[in-house]
Amino acid sequence: MIPHARSRLLPAPHGFLGREGGVSGGIYAGLNVGLGSADDLGAVRENRVRAVAGVAPGAALVTLHQVHSADVVTVTGPIPDDVRPPADALVTDRPGLLLGVLTADCAPVLFADEAAGVVGAAHAGWGGALKGVTDATLTAMEALGADRGRIAAAVGPCIARASYEVGEEFVRRFAEDDAENERFFADGVRPGRWQFDLEAYVVHRLASAGVGRVDALGLDTYADERRYFSFRRATHRGEPDYGRQISLIGLP
Repeated sequence: MIPHARSRLLPAPHGFLGREGGVSGGIYAGLNVGLGSADDLGAVRENRVRAVAGVAPGAALVTLHQVHSADVVTVTGPIPDDVRPPADALVTDRPGLLLGVLTADCAPVLFADEAAGVVGAAHAGWGGALKGVTDATLTAMEALGADRGRIAAAVGPCIARASYEVGEEFVRRFAEDDAENERFFADGVRPGRWQFDLEAYVVHRLASAGVGRVDALGLDTYADERRYFSFRRATHRGEPDYGRQISLIGLP
């Protein structure tokens, strides 16, 4: 069994996976599923097989070429890895498909409307979150018959406020979008620096969009090296690349 976190709110088969249980080595040690990484491709493909087997055996995995956008793909069938569309969220109403988003500090968000039989997954880095990737996911789910009043959402492992130091220009982007966004920033240890709460911001966007049930797992990818890959941690160490973990959801 591949270790993974789950949300009490999501009835559909799902999981927020980390780095445990894979076959990659070196800086990618564990369950690196990033096709865009410089890891051995055979190891990455085996890790992806293991990830699917750990959540929904026999399902067809669908992932994206993630570009930090607010673009959403409505999935009606399997998509080969070599033609992954550039986007940052997926939705479907088709059983047998397993939607996956890759992260390494960004926030993975999984969605489900059990009554409508519609699920979604979004990759919400700060850029995509600010652009409205979660709002766009809800709209795409509604086009398949979902009702955002029934949708449950869960925000998985991502970089936490204590680990996410940012500068003045970063803060300004959010303040220009909405002055009240300043509440997601706390004073940093160093002068002229702030700590950004990505998880809280994503939860806010979901609640403001009308999602009544939101679960935040509160898991810090940067701080927990044993369980999670982290782009920022790898950058701080001067490592040449980093692994990616995957979050998955599908219909039974």
